[in-house]
Amino acid sequence: MNVAIVVAGGRGTRFGGDRPKQFLELNGAPVIVQTLKQFERASEIQKVVVVLPAAETAGFQSLIEKFDLKKVSPVIAGGETRAQSVRNGLMAINEADVVAVHDGVRPLVTPQEIDQVLHKACEHGAAVLVAQVGDTIKEIEGEQVKGTVPRKNLRRALTPQCFRFELLRRAYEGLTEIESAGIEVTDDSFLVERLGAKIMAVEGSGRNIKITTEEDLLAAEFLLKSVVSSP
Repeated sequence: MNVAIVVAGGRGTRFGGDRPKQFLELNGAPVIVQTLKQFERASEIQKVVVVLPAAETAGFQSLIEKFDLKKVSPVIAGGETRAQSVRNGLMAINEADVVAVHDGVRPLVTPQEIDQVLHKACEHGAAVLVAQVGDTIKEIEGEQVKGTVPRKNLRRALTPQCFRFELLRRAYEGLTEIESAGIEVTDDSFLVERLGAKIMAVEGSGRNIKITTEEDLLAAEFLLKSVVSSP
């Protein structure tokens, strides 16, 4: 069985407003619901653990029923950081072959991308979805440009990121110590990399944006409509 952890435990402070960004409406449904719909359509995912702010967990059942989200179980409270929220999600899983971790505010991932990364992780043990870097990357020191970083081998890390269950659980065993040292854990691959494990890259679409600003929400609305309306 393959299990997804969809992480939406943040409070959306960068977005502003009273409502966490994952619950803002996007084309007739909350952002988090639009994301979960993609996992409902992914053939390789059998179960989805949803991680939310503690105050939102009790009321989420009504959304599960309203939008017929059959794979979602359980819904649990997140932690103070994204990594802590993922760890909470891992603790809710008793057994799994591969675990896919996905940001709840990335509603434009496709079921095909989810399945592709799952297949690669099943074959190699770990795989992440990535996209090409379109901009020129500069190395900065203070306010001074120190050089240009060749982008041929650079990729933007997207989600889902998929790992064999035991590998990901082992990677998260040292989380408290890592965060106590002031190291920011921005994605799951970072922790698995520290174990020396081989991680495969799967090319995905740059459309798979993470909604962090109002402009992102508007862009997601346009892109989602274009997907729905395309033949």
